[in-house]
Amino acid sequence: MPVEVILPKVDMDMATGRISRWHVEEGAAVEKGDLLFEIETDKAAMEIDAPAGGIVGDISGKEGVDIPVGQAVAWIYAEGEATPSSPLAGEVPAKRAEGGGGDRVPTSEEGARPSPPPPVQPPTAAVHPPRKGEGKGVRASPLARRIAKEAGIDLAAVSGSGPRGRVVKADVEAAISGGAAKAPAARAPEAPAPKPMSDEQVLRLFEEGSYELVPHDGMRKTIARRLVEAKSTIPHFYLTLDCEIDALLALRKQLNAAAPMVKTEDGEKPAYKLSVNDFIIKAMALALMAVPDANASWTESAMVKHKHADVGVAVAIPGGLITPIVRRAEAKTLSAISNEMKDLATRARNRKLKPEEYQGGTTAVSNLGMYGIKDFAAVINPPHATILAVGAGEERAVVKDGEIKPATIMSVTLSTDHRAVDGALGAELLSAFKRLVENPFGMLV
Repeated sequence: MPVEVILPKVDMDMATGRISRWHVEEGAAVEKGDLLFEIETDKAAMEIDAPAGGIVGDISGKEGVDIPVGQAVAWIYAEGEATPSSPLAGEVPAKRAEGGGGDRVPTSEEGARPSPPPPVQPPTAAVHPPRKGEGKGVRASPLARRIAKEAGIDLAAVSGSGPRGRVVKADVEAAISGGAAKAPAARAPEAPAPKPMSDEQVLRLFEEGSYELVPHDGMRKTIARRLVEAKSTIPHFYLTLDCEIDALLALRKQLNAAAPMVKTEDGEKPAYKLSVNDFIIKAMALALMAVPDANASWTESAMVKHKHADVGVAVAIPGGLITPIVRRAEAKTLSAISNEMKDLATRARNRKLKPEEYQGGTTAVSNLGMYGIKDFAAVINPPHATILAVGAGEERAVVKDGEIKPATIMSVTLSTDHRAVDGALGAELLSAFKRLVENPFGMLV
């Protein structure tokens, strides 16, 4: 019986993926676990292994083309089984018995070869007669409810494709385009929200031939979608303060000088080399432990209170950015955080991160100080309720004991989700961070 090779879902946000490279050709013999192809997802490059041993045939997944998750891209046939290149392949019509599962059952006709299945079509939302109550009691995501409310769609009239029949954003959008029954209007319709300029409207503003078009890749599309959702659905507010980091810089220099030497393939090297960002990650984690009510995520039904500080760190990569996560950063030493971040950043730039290494987290840090940026405000990355934007440390004149003295000052801005973190709570969190940064020895105990 041939084994179907599908495009797997390797990212929770993944709807389509691209095969960046096939490592086998039509008719190649493989063993279970052999590398078949690489997937280019929105955030990483993943290697996909053979689910069984045999002969690879019916390769339909082309390189560089968007393919829906779950669609068959090839088949693996047992030794001696008819394949496209086998003389038996054309002797009798190939049939496939239909079954309820994902495996295809071949017919009993001698020499018959199962034909590849048709491409998987994207699901459409089935529409049923509406029920009263404007969707009350219907399982639906918060975003789906908001879109349905704005469009006047009765959620009870939409079939959900999410877990346990939950209605998600795609279901509501499909229902809108398919003409689902609308809920009774409770009030006069509001003016439609302004729409962004179309591609044609933008291009008409520029002289033809004065530009070139670079199509968006999957990562850029995902970044754009998530940023729009974050700014549209999360009520941001911002808190900024200055931190004096002279003591931190002195401790960093002292600890780096005391780093033991270890043998590596490239010779002896220090066991660690701490950066200012390593101290910031640790300080943010400890601040969340000191102010646990701020270590939270918002859901429509409950506040998610986290027991550990999993700190995401924004890393710039070609074509976008990604946020690998330092798990349980509050319990790790500065040297452990430093070495882990170097490894995560290197693999992030090579798109070799695993999904569990960049999904989730309880907060994030975005540091643009190395570019000389004085201060900025970052956009929250759901499901986080906070993100800390870090500017450059610079010498400024400050007043100490009535005298003007120089000090190295770093400005930081905390963006918070006002649904989960109120103003006073955010101020308490940022104050705890400032105390740790300005008294860095507290991060060593």
